[in-house]
Amino acid sequence: MSAVLPPLSLYVHLPWCVRKCPYCDFNSHTLHGELPEAAYIDALLLDLGSQRPEVEQRRVVSVFFGGGTPSLFSPSGLRRLLDALHAELDFAADAEITLEANPGTIEHGRFTDYRAAGINRVSLGAQSFADESLQRLGRIHAAADTRRAVRELRQAGIDNFNLDLMYALPRQDLAAALFDIDSALELEPTHISHYELTLEPGTVFGAVPPQGLPDADRAMEMQLACQQRLADAGYQQYEVSAYAREGRRCRHNLNYWRFGDYLGIGAGAHGKCSRVLEQSLRIERTWREREPRRYLANAHAPPARRTVPSIDLPFEFLMNTLRLREGFEPREFEQRTGLTPAVLAEPLARLAARELVEQSDGRWRASPRGYRFLNDVVSEFLGAQR
Repeated sequence: MSAVLPPLSLYVHLPWCVRKCPYCDFNSHTLHGELPEAAYIDALLLDLGSQRPEVEQRRVVSVFFGGGTPSLFSPSGLRRLLDALHAELDFAADAEITLEANPGTIEHGRFTDYRAAGINRVSLGAQSFADESLQRLGRIHAAADTRRAVRELRQAGIDNFNLDLMYALPRQDLAAALFDIDSALELEPTHISHYELTLEPGTVFGAVPPQGLPDADRAMEMQLACQQRLADAGYQQYEVSAYAREGRRCRHNLNYWRFGDYLGIGAGAHGKCSRVLEQSLRIERTWREREPRRYLANAHAPPARRTVPSIDLPFEFLMNTLRLREGFEPREFEQRTGLTPAVLAEPLARLAARELVEQSDGRWRASPRGYRFLNDVVSEFLGAQR
């Protein structure tokens, strides 16, 4: 079977926040002074211009404005950017265009203008509906701001929206975790992302852990109870932390998890691009300067890049696709990596013997037990071609 180019998405990184949260390890920077909106959009378009030849004649199926806090950018600025992107790239007619938004940065009427600019999906960083938890997380918004933002979304005609929630928070018990889920369900989002709070190196919480964190057993109790509550409400878990109503899965993130391609523009943005060269597939990773001032000065130059060695491709593919409940078909592995599925035979057999993966309907997926120990499962594919 010959290699097939996967779908293409576009990720746009907008790196500034009003205040950096103590748990956050994303490339975000506290805004000091005025937002350099016009200059940054100019830089994004230069960045796109340096990478556009690699994706000629390929259709963009989704766009994701991530951060940072993208909702700090004005609707008129995003309209200008999206108009330019449409002029340079071939967008699918039904392209999903998502804006991450902090409920504490949304002015009245702004979502109407974002929708007019081309945004058709929003991801709100709710995190919790308990104001005490939000304060402990260093968030700038209150629970009432999230409810107000959802009302604004509906008034704007944007019915496709995600709520980000976290659990295993400082001093949180099971009842409080379920209260957050129930509060989110009352707002009837199409999608909920439900993450465990983790202490990442290089963050404030990583250096000085907050007091009152639930232990592993209590965190697992919260996870299982919240999963059941979401399932009872009709939200299907389709990825480790992602739950959606029927037909409302996040297409942009699905493309990541299915090992699709994505162009990354903006400070610290990463990309993945596949090319067919003489009947073989070459996969490249790209990345940009993380610090916004350096990015602004160098956006016109091509990004840093490296070719992914074929020996690393099984691990990279499985690290993504095994996060999905649907798993993968062997032909998808061959199409997305250019490798024969035979290289997976031994590690899959070992994992199947330990009841960590299972096969049905021609698809391999993590078993319920394997889903709980996914890092151990994926590590079996390191150097799978050796």
